[in-house]
Amino acid sequence: MDIEDALSLVGSTLRLSTPLLFACLAGLWSERAGVVDVGLEGKMLAGAFAGAAIASLTGSVWLGLAAALAASLALAAVQAFAEIESGGDQIVCGMAINMIGAGATALIGSALFGEGGRTPALPRDGRFSPVFAGQDGLTLGAFVATLATAFVLYRMRFGLRVRVAGENPHALDAAGGSVRATRHAAVAICGLLCGLAGADLSLAQAAGFLPAMTAGKGFIALAALVFAKWRPDMALATCLLFGALDATAIRMQGTSIPGIGAIPVQAFQALPYVITIALLAGFVGRARPPAASGAPYLRE
Repeated sequence: MDIEDALSLVGSTLRLSTPLLFACLAGLWSERAGVVDVGLEGKMLAGAFAGAAIASLTGSVWLGLAAALAASLALAAVQAFAEIESGGDQIVCGMAINMIGAGATALIGSALFGEGGRTPALPRDGRFSPVFAGQDGLTLGAFVATLATAFVLYRMRFGLRVRVAGENPHALDAAGGSVRATRHAAVAICGLLCGLAGADLSLAQAAGFLPAMTAGKGFIALAALVFAKWRPDMALATCLLFGALDATAIRMQGTSIPGIGAIPVQAFQALPYVITIALLAGFVGRARPPAASGAPYLRE
Protein backbone atom coordinates (compact mmCIF):
# COMPACT_ATOMS: atom_id res chain seq x y z
CA MET A 1 0.00 0.00 0.00
CA ASP A 2 1.48 3.36 -1.04
CA ILE A 3 1.10 6.69 0.73
CA GLU A 4 -1.88 7.75 -1.36
CA ASP A 5 -3.75 4.53 -0.60
CA ALA A 6 -2.92 4.82 3.10
CA LEU A 7 -4.21 8.40 3.26
CA SER A 8 -7.35 7.35 1.41
CA LEU A 9 -7.92 4.54 3.92
CA VAL A 10 -7.44 6.95 6.84
CA GLY A 11 -9.93 9.37 5.32
CA SER A 12 -12.48 6.62 4.79
CA THR A 13 -11.95 5.41 8.35
CA LEU A 14 -12.68 8.86 9.76
CA ARG A 15 -15.82 9.28 7.66
CA LEU A 16 -17.19 5.82 8.44
CA SER A 17 -16.38 6.21 12.14
CA THR A 18 -18.35 9.44 12.50
CA PRO A 19 -21.92 8.06 12.83
CA LEU A 20 -20.66 5.22 15.01
CA LEU A 21 -18.90 7.65 17.32
CA PHE A 22 -21.94 9.93 17.65
CA ALA A 23 -24.17 6.93 18.37
CA CYS A 24 -21.68 5.38 20.79
CA LEU A 25 -21.43 8.65 22.74
CA ALA A 26 -25.24 8.81 22.73
CA GLY A 27 -25.47 5.39 24.31
CA LEU A 28 -22.73 6.32 26.76
CA TRP A 29 -24.67 9.33 28.07
CA SER A 30 -27.87 7.34 28.42
CA GLU A 31 -26.35 4.30 30.06
CA ARG A 32 -24.05 6.29 32.34
CA ALA A 33 -27.25 7.78 33.75
CA GLY A 34 -28.75 4.32 34.25
CA VAL A 35 -30.96 4.10 31.14
CA VAL A 36 -30.17 1.22 28.78
CA ASP A 37 -30.70 2.39 25.22
CA VAL A 38 -31.13 -0.18 22.46
CA GLY A 39 -33.14 2.37 20.47
CA LEU A 40 -30.13 4.12 18.96
CA GLU A 41 -30.92 2.68 15.54
CA GLY A 42 -34.44 4.07 15.47
CA LYS A 43 -33.41 7.56 16.55
CA MET A 44 -30.62 7.57 13.96
CA LEU A 45 -33.11 6.61 11.24
CA ALA A 46 -35.51 9.34 12.33
CA GLY A 47 -32.71 11.90 12.24
CA ALA A 48 -31.44 10.72 8.87
CA PHE A 49 -34.89 10.86 7.29
CA ALA A 50 -35.98 14.18 8.79
CA GLY A 51 -32.68 15.79 7.85
CA ALA A 52 -32.79 14.59 4.26
CA ALA A 53 -36.50 15.37 3.84
CA ILE A 54 -36.22 18.96 5.05
CA ALA A 55 -32.95 19.54 3.18
CA SER A 56 -34.63 18.25 0.02
CA LEU A 57 -37.69 20.47 0.45
CA THR A 58 -35.82 23.62 1.48
CA GLY A 59 -32.41 23.19 -0.13
CA SER A 60 -30.74 24.10 3.18
CA VAL A 61 -28.40 21.70 4.93
CA TRP A 62 -28.70 23.67 8.16
CA LEU A 63 -32.47 23.37 8.24
CA GLY A 64 -31.97 19.69 7.50
CA LEU A 65 -29.59 19.37 10.45
CA ALA A 66 -32.07 21.14 12.73
CA ALA A 67 -34.83 18.78 11.58
CA ALA A 68 -32.61 15.75 12.23
CA LEU A 69 -31.93 16.92 15.77
CA ALA A 70 -35.60 17.67 16.41
CA ALA A 71 -36.85 14.31 15.10
CA SER A 72 -34.36 12.28 17.09
CA LEU A 73 -34.97 14.38 20.19
CA ALA A 74 -38.73 13.79 19.85
CA LEU A 75 -38.23 10.02 19.81
CA ALA A 76 -35.86 10.32 22.77
CA ALA A 77 -38.59 12.21 24.68
CA VAL A 78 -41.09 9.43 23.96
CA GLN A 79 -38.57 6.84 25.09
CA ALA A 80 -37.75 8.82 28.26
CA PHE A 81 -41.43 9.07 29.18
CA ALA A 82 -41.94 5.33 28.68
CA GLU A 83 -38.82 4.28 30.57
CA ILE A 84 -38.24 6.94 33.23
CA GLU A 85 -41.74 8.19 34.01
CA SER A 86 -43.71 5.00 33.37
CA GLY A 87 -41.06 2.50 34.43
CA GLY A 88 -41.37 0.50 31.21
CA ASP A 89 -38.94 -2.27 30.34
CA GLN A 90 -36.01 -0.45 28.78
CA ILE A 91 -35.10 -3.17 26.30
CA VAL A 92 -38.68 -3.48 25.04
CA CYS A 93 -39.08 0.30 24.81
CA GLY A 94 -35.83 0.61 22.89
CA MET A 95 -36.85 -2.04 20.39
CA ALA A 96 -40.19 -0.27 19.97
CA ILE A 97 -38.32 2.94 19.13
CA ASN A 98 -36.35 1.03 16.51
CA MET A 99 -39.53 -0.31 14.92
CA ILE A 100 -41.16 3.12 14.97
CA GLY A 101 -38.09 4.65 13.35
CA ALA A 102 -37.90 2.03 10.61
CA GLY A 103 -41.63 1.98 9.88
CA ALA A 104 -42.43 5.67 10.16
CA THR A 105 -39.56 6.82 7.96
CA ALA A 106 -40.50 4.40 5.17
CA LEU A 107 -44.20 5.27 5.41
CA ILE A 108 -43.79 9.05 5.57
CA GLY A 109 -41.11 8.97 2.88
CA SER A 110 -43.38 7.07 0.51
CA ALA A 111 -46.25 9.46 1.21
CA LEU A 112 -44.16 12.60 0.70
CA PHE A 113 -41.94 11.65 -2.20
CA GLY A 114 -43.43 8.49 -3.74
CA GLU A 115 -40.03 6.86 -4.20
CA GLY A 116 -40.36 3.79 -2.01
CA GLY A 117 -39.35 5.62 1.15
CA ARG A 118 -36.37 7.37 -0.39
CA THR A 119 -35.91 11.11 -0.59
CA PRO A 120 -34.83 12.83 -3.80
CA ALA A 121 -31.13 13.39 -4.32
CA LEU A 122 -30.03 16.41 -2.35
CA PRO A 123 -28.67 19.53 -4.07
CA ARG A 124 -25.19 20.77 -3.29
CA ASP A 125 -26.47 23.29 -0.75
CA GLY A 126 -28.44 20.51 0.94
CA ARG A 127 -25.34 18.54 1.88
CA PHE A 128 -22.30 19.07 4.06
CA SER A 129 -19.14 19.77 2.07
CA PRO A 130 -15.58 18.89 3.10
CA VAL A 131 -13.96 21.60 5.21
CA PHE A 132 -10.59 20.10 6.14
CA ALA A 133 -8.53 17.27 4.63
CA GLY A 134 -11.57 15.90 2.85
CA GLN A 135 -13.60 15.72 6.06
CA ASP A 136 -16.88 17.54 6.66
CA GLY A 137 -17.85 19.51 9.73
CA LEU A 138 -19.78 16.64 11.30
CA THR A 139 -16.68 14.44 11.34
CA LEU A 140 -14.77 17.16 13.12
CA GLY A 141 -17.77 17.65 15.40
CA ALA A 142 -17.68 14.01 16.46
CA PHE A 143 -14.18 14.46 17.89
CA VAL A 144 -15.24 17.68 19.64
CA ALA A 145 -18.24 15.82 21.08
CA THR A 146 -15.89 13.16 22.47
CA LEU A 147 -13.74 15.76 24.23
CA ALA A 148 -16.82 17.58 25.52
CA THR A 149 -18.32 14.34 26.83
CA ALA A 150 -15.14 13.46 28.70
CA PHE A 151 -14.83 16.98 30.14
CA VAL A 152 -18.46 17.20 31.29
CA LEU A 153 -18.59 13.68 32.73
CA TYR A 154 -15.38 13.93 34.72
CA ARG A 155 -14.89 17.67 35.36
CA MET A 156 -18.35 19.14 35.89
CA ARG A 157 -21.02 18.73 38.56
CA PHE A 158 -23.64 17.70 36.02
CA GLY A 159 -21.38 14.90 34.80
CA LEU A 160 -20.91 13.71 38.37
CA ARG A 161 -24.69 13.60 38.79
CA VAL A 162 -25.05 11.59 35.60
CA ARG A 163 -22.50 9.05 36.79
CA VAL A 164 -24.05 8.79 40.25
CA ALA A 165 -27.52 8.39 38.70
CA GLY A 166 -26.19 5.32 36.89
CA GLU A 167 -24.23 3.88 39.78
CA ASN A 168 -26.22 4.76 42.91
CA PRO A 169 -29.36 6.82 42.25
CA HIS A 170 -30.37 6.66 45.92
CA ALA A 171 -27.16 8.51 46.81
CA LEU A 172 -27.98 11.24 44.29
CA ASP A 173 -31.47 11.54 45.71
CA ALA A 174 -30.14 11.72 49.26
CA ALA A 175 -27.73 14.50 48.23
CA GLY A 176 -30.63 16.60 46.96
CA GLY A 177 -30.26 15.84 43.26
CA SER A 178 -33.11 14.77 41.02
CA VAL A 179 -32.59 11.33 39.51
CA ARG A 180 -35.48 11.78 37.10
CA ALA A 181 -34.29 15.17 35.86
CA THR A 182 -30.73 13.91 35.46
CA ARG A 183 -31.85 10.87 33.49
CA HIS A 184 -34.15 12.97 31.32
CA ALA A 185 -31.26 15.32 30.52
CA ALA A 186 -28.94 12.41 29.67
CA VAL A 187 -31.54 10.82 27.37
CA ALA A 188 -32.08 14.21 25.68
CA ILE A 189 -28.33 14.48 25.02
CA CYS A 190 -28.49 10.94 23.67
CA GLY A 191 -31.27 12.01 21.29
CA LEU A 192 -29.28 14.99 20.02
CA LEU A 193 -26.19 12.87 19.38
CA CYS A 194 -28.29 10.27 17.54
CA GLY A 195 -29.67 13.10 15.42
CA LEU A 196 -26.13 14.10 14.50
CA ALA A 197 -25.34 10.49 13.61
CA GLY A 198 -28.39 10.26 11.37
CA ALA A 199 -27.65 13.62 9.76
CA ASP A 200 -24.14 12.49 8.96
CA LEU A 201 -25.49 9.46 7.12
CA SER A 202 -27.99 11.31 4.92
CA LEU A 203 -26.50 14.81 4.65
CA ALA A 204 -22.77 14.03 4.46
CA GLN A 205 -22.02 10.43 3.55
CA ALA A 206 -24.99 10.10 1.17
CA ALA A 207 -27.02 12.54 -0.89
CA GLY A 208 -30.37 11.65 0.66
CA PHE A 209 -32.22 9.07 2.70
CA LEU A 210 -32.66 5.38 1.94
CA PRO A 211 -34.88 3.05 4.00
CA ALA A 212 -32.87 1.21 6.68
CA MET A 213 -29.74 3.12 5.68
CA THR A 214 -28.32 2.80 9.20
CA ALA A 215 -27.74 -0.91 8.41
CA GLY A 216 -27.27 -1.93 12.03
CA LYS A 217 -24.88 0.88 12.95
CA GLY A 218 -26.86 1.59 16.10
CA PHE A 219 -26.25 -1.94 17.32
CA ILE A 220 -22.58 -1.80 16.35
CA ALA A 221 -22.37 1.41 18.39
CA LEU A 222 -23.78 -0.49 21.37
CA ALA A 223 -21.16 -3.18 20.84
CA ALA A 224 -18.49 -0.49 20.65
CA LEU A 225 -19.80 0.98 23.91
CA VAL A 226 -19.40 -2.37 25.70
CA PHE A 227 -15.97 -2.85 24.14
CA ALA A 228 -15.03 0.67 25.33
CA LYS A 229 -16.33 -0.11 28.84
CA TRP A 230 -18.44 3.06 28.90
CA ARG A 231 -15.43 5.41 28.62
CA PRO A 232 -15.30 8.31 26.12
CA ASP A 233 -11.63 7.86 25.23
CA MET A 234 -12.04 4.15 24.60
CA ALA A 235 -15.25 4.86 22.68
CA LEU A 236 -13.26 7.01 20.27
CA ALA A 237 -10.56 4.36 19.82
CA THR A 238 -13.11 1.57 19.38
CA CYS A 239 -15.20 3.46 16.82
CA LEU A 240 -12.06 4.28 14.85
CA LEU A 241 -11.19 0.57 14.90
CA PHE A 242 -14.64 -0.42 13.68
CA GLY A 243 -14.52 2.33 11.05
CA ALA A 244 -11.17 1.01 9.84
CA LEU A 245 -12.62 -2.51 9.58
CA ASP A 246 -15.56 -1.17 7.56
CA ALA A 247 -13.28 0.87 5.29
CA THR A 248 -11.00 -2.13 4.73
CA ALA A 249 -13.97 -4.35 3.90
CA ILE A 250 -15.17 -1.84 1.29
CA ARG A 251 -11.72 -1.66 -0.32
CA MET A 252 -11.50 -5.45 -0.45
CA GLN A 253 -14.71 -5.83 -2.47
CA GLY A 254 -14.01 -7.46 -5.80
CA THR A 255 -10.99 -9.37 -4.50
CA SER A 256 -10.44 -12.77 -6.09
CA ILE A 257 -8.86 -15.89 -4.65
CA PRO A 258 -6.83 -18.01 -7.11
CA GLY A 259 -8.71 -21.18 -7.91
CA ILE A 260 -11.92 -19.92 -6.31
CA GLY A 261 -12.74 -16.71 -8.08
CA ALA A 262 -14.30 -13.48 -6.93
CA ILE A 263 -15.47 -13.39 -3.32
CA PRO A 264 -19.18 -12.42 -3.04
CA VAL A 265 -19.69 -8.81 -2.03
CA GLN A 266 -21.98 -9.96 0.79
CA ALA A 267 -19.01 -11.62 2.48
CA PHE A 268 -17.19 -8.30 2.72
CA GLN A 269 -20.35 -6.49 3.83
CA ALA A 270 -20.72 -8.98 6.68
CA LEU A 271 -17.04 -8.82 7.66
CA PRO A 272 -17.27 -5.83 10.06
CA TYR A 273 -20.16 -7.47 11.93
CA VAL A 274 -18.36 -10.81 12.18
CA ILE A 275 -15.20 -9.13 13.44
CA THR A 276 -17.28 -7.11 15.93
CA ILE A 277 -18.66 -10.32 17.43
CA ALA A 278 -15.20 -11.88 17.50
CA LEU A 279 -13.69 -8.86 19.25
CA LEU A 280 -16.43 -8.76 21.87
CA ALA A 281 -16.22 -12.49 22.48
CA GLY A 282 -12.45 -12.72 22.64
CA PHE A 283 -10.99 -9.43 23.78
CA VAL A 284 -13.45 -7.32 25.71
CA GLY A 285 -12.94 -9.19 28.97
CA ARG A 286 -15.21 -8.44 31.88
CA ALA A 287 -17.13 -5.26 31.11
CA ARG A 288 -19.19 -4.01 34.04
CA PRO A 289 -22.00 -1.60 33.11
CA PRO A 290 -23.14 1.09 35.55
CA ALA A 291 -24.61 -0.67 38.58
CA ALA A 292 -28.09 0.84 38.26
CA SER A 293 -28.25 0.55 34.47
CA GLY A 294 -31.58 -0.75 33.27
CA ALA A 295 -33.34 -0.41 36.63
CA PRO A 296 -36.21 2.10 36.96
CA TYR A 297 -35.70 4.37 39.94
CA LEU A 298 -38.43 4.25 42.56
CA ARG A 299 -38.09 6.92 45.18
CA GLU A 300 -38.60 5.55 48.66
